[in-house]
Amino acid sequence: MTRRLLVIAATALLLVAAAFAWVVLRELRPAPLVDGPEPVATPALIERGQLLARGGNCMACHTARGGPPWAGGHPVHTPFGALISSNLTPHPSGLGAWTAAEFHRALHHGQSRDGRLLYPAFPYNHTTRLSRADTDALFVYLRTLSPVDRPREPHRLGFPYNQPIALAVWRALFFTPAEHRDDPARSAEWNRGAWWVEGVAHCAACHRESGVLESPGLALAGGLMPDGAWTAPSLRDPAEAGVQDWSVEAIVELLRGGRNAHASVAGPMAEVVRHGTQHLPEADLRAIAVYLQQVPREPVARHDEAAPARLLTLGARVYEQRCAQCHGDQGEGAWAEGAPADGPWAFPPLAGSRAVTQASPVNLLRWVLDGGYGPSTADHPRPWGMPPFRGLLTDEEIAAVASHVRQAWGNRAGGVDTLQVQRLR
Repeated sequence: MTRRLLVIAATALLLVAAAFAWVVLRELRPAPLVDGPEPVATPALIERGQLLARGGNCMACHTARGGPPWAGGHPVHTPFGALISSNLTPHPSGLGAWTAAEFHRALHHGQSRDGRLLYPAFPYNHTTRLSRADTDALFVYLRTLSPVDRPREPHRLGFPYNQPIALAVWRALFFTPAEHRDDPARSAEWNRGAWWVEGVAHCAACHRESGVLESPGLALAGGLMPDGAWTAPSLRDPAEAGVQDWSVEAIVELLRGGRNAHASVAGPMAEVVRHGTQHLPEADLRAIAVYLQQVPREPVARHDEAAPARLLTLGARVYEQRCAQCHGDQGEGAWAEGAPADGPWAFPPLAGSRAVTQASPVNLLRWVLDGGYGPSTADHPRPWGMPPFRGLLTDEEIAAVASHVRQAWGNRAGGVDTLQVQRLR
């Protein structure tokens, strides 16, 4: 009896393995092209494509630092190596020889012109939700760009992540092509916001809880970005970056101008606002706000521990010497001359700031190390900035001042140790 059960179990296991192998091998086959006439580049279609390109902030990843816009060459760092973005200009080394059907397959199925599987650093698990009409509009807009000769550079991945079969396994586990479908139980405005957030804007590509093998994880739950340089805070937790308690107007103000009375954006999100959301129509920003306002609440797990008294004493001294002049003796911030007490401030308050008290101190440490500016927008064309302290403070001093601001003036967050600072240097 026992032997018979073992045979049955082994047979079932073999059948499951064979079925999965068939699914993986199917992923390696090029998806069929959806043929049709090439789209006509009307002004309306070009304008629509430009809106989609801006909303998706496509240029940010497809432009190398100091290089020509849209010509690719930008490395996207991941735990498995660096993925190099491709040239999206209409040069033969870019999209010059592509058809609209091939471009649609890339966005919908995650396959290149030759059928090669694309890595999900290109967020096709979000762009798959776009309709053929939308991908045609984006394709037509990209063909209006100035052509740049920049051949595709190879990715810098180690074994086995550089093997197509490994990517096919990932896709078999975590990717299913599917266009957006409205939820009939929701309002038209919410559905419009879902189309943006879950689709072309691909918010969950950053604001997601990373799963096994960089699988999508829980959407909008936040987590460390693939390069480890920043944390994308949770949009499910109002104590992190959730906006469930904000008005629609306040959310729109942040997405359009990069700041409001509650918060300001920095780091990768500043880039999103500068190149992307500030250019969206008011109706689309309001739709995004309505969607984000209704994201389910879910608190981030925290493991806060108080910093040693010695470190807090050092942190208070560093804060007085280096930070208080701008951020105030009690972390109250500094307001622009003549501005009302509710803003706009020039240097943000640290007391009660959820950017300071997030579960992860990564963003706070990044600001102290490297400084930075908010986005330059039509609402705020000359944003205030913060200088870098990388060369002025030791690892211990940075850990100390970060611990101080996370545990002073009523803030209740965990302390920071020097090892966390060293990892980010």
